[in-house]
Amino acid sequence: MAANFSKSLSEIYNKFRIHFYMQVFSNFESREATLTTVETFSMECIMALDNPTIAEFARMMNISAPNAAYRVNSLLQKGYVEKIQSKIDQREYHLRPTKKYLAYNAVNHDYLKVIDERCKERFSEEEYKKLQDMLEIINKELMPELNLERFKKQPKK
Repeated sequence: MAANFSKSLSEIYNKFRIHFYMQVFSNFESREATLTTVETFSMECIMALDNPTIAEFARMMNISAPNAAYRVNSLLQKGYVEKIQSKIDQREYHLRPTKKYLAYNAVNHDYLKVIDERCKERFSEEEYKKLQDMLEIINKELMPELNLERFKKQPKK
C-alpha cells in the first residue's frame, strides 16, 4: 500500500511539472528574456516565501548573500521581480514577483483549477472534503522541514 501511495504521489507531482514544462516550451520562442532553470527555481522560492528580503531568499536557498543578490539582479533585469522598500525598515527591500512573472506562472494555477474542478465532478462532496482535509494535513503537519516561516526574518527581542 505504501509503495503504491509513493508511486502515485510521484506520478502526480511529475505530471504537474511536465504540464508546466509543456506550456512553457510551447511559448518558448515567442518569449523574450526567458527564465533559466535556476531562475525558475529562484522565482518559485520567492513566490513561496511571499515577498521575502534578499537575506530570507538566501537563507531558504542556502546560498551566500552575494550569490542571492546576483540571482535577484538577473531577475530584476529580466523584469520578473521588483524590489519594494520596506515601510518599517527603509534599509530593507522585499522581492515581489511582477505581472510578467505572474503571467508566466499562471499556467500552473490554471491547471490546478482544472484538476480541482475534475475532482469536484469525480468525487462525492464528502470524498472531496476528505481529500481537502488530507491534503491540508500533508501540507501543514507532514512536511515540517518545509515550514517556510523558519526562513523569514525573526523579530528582534
